[in-house]
Amino acid sequence: MSDWAIEAKGLVKQFKTRRGSITAVEDVSLQVAPGETYGLIGPDGAGKSTTTRVILGLLTRTGGESSILGFDSMRDTYAIRERVGYIAQQNVLPADLTVTENMQFFAGIQGVSRAEQKQRIPELLAFAGLGEFTQRLAGRLSGGMKKKLALACSLIHTPQVVMLDEPTLGVDPVSRREFWNLLGNLRAERGLTIFVCTPYMDEAERCTQIGLIYAGKLIASGTPGQIKGLLPGHLLEFTPAQFGPARERVTGMEGVLEVQTYGEKLHLFVDEVPRRKAQIEAALLADGIAHDDVREIEVRMEEAFISLVRQQGARAQAAPPTLEAAS
Repeated sequence: MSDWAIEAKGLVKQFKTRRGSITAVEDVSLQVAPGETYGLIGPDGAGKSTTTRVILGLLTRTGGESSILGFDSMRDTYAIRERVGYIAQQNVLPADLTVTENMQFFAGIQGVSRAEQKQRIPELLAFAGLGEFTQRLAGRLSGGMKKKLALACSLIHTPQVVMLDEPTLGVDPVSRREFWNLLGNLRAERGLTIFVCTPYMDEAERCTQIGLIYAGKLIASGTPGQIKGLLPGHLLEFTPAQFGPARERVTGMEGVLEVQTYGEKLHLFVDEVPRRKAQIEAALLADGIAHDDVREIEVRMEEAFISLVRQQGARAQAAPPTLEAAS
């Protein structure tokens, strides 16, 4: 058996089209230790879902290796299904079945005996906060409740690994937070290994390890702190009254390493704070550009991702994928 709960080495996935083949996943290597929460983070079209489905054995890989709990994704699909819970990106809950009936339906698929169902179903529904909604049709649940039910269904056969494909997509912020609290409880109480792919950069902060994927390539991996530590300098933020002229003025200034936009705000990476802050304020004043306080802020995963993508593009001149299925 492997020491890793999930492992991929040089993973490649290509899709054939009328114009030839398109590479959706290129040379992706990752390792997830037992009990970790690993986040595969990237925008739509980056290759997150394709990578997840190949590792699960739902798609045939073109090259490389992939395994879960030491079982090969291509050869040992039945062994993997017995040990892994999976939540697909699209809702697969039968809408005309009640909450309890959905649990029984997926328990039957996984071969869970009726005696085990009687014990596990009430426990899982209570864990997911659905104990009062056992007779409600799945089609009448809110988006957040559907995600919780999907999670409960994925746990019915007591898996060792849970893999989630954009589980909070389209869910309101409160429900997203509640769902991630459930995932945290799973890891803390049951020691499950959790693999989640998501386009939400803030969710990366909740993972113990993350991989940033773009254009089918893994551009960085490590803890959230390690990823943010890859960026040079310090981050300044301010809101100018004249956005365009302000951005043009600060771009290329001495000590300004990178300029990013965030809504109406400008984010500037600088080599040092006191000196560059004074120079930026003086330059804006000279051009008659009003602004609020120029202040130092902590780097978030969003700024880190944008910066690392720019670095990747500068090195490899990589173009984003055009294949919709690569998301």
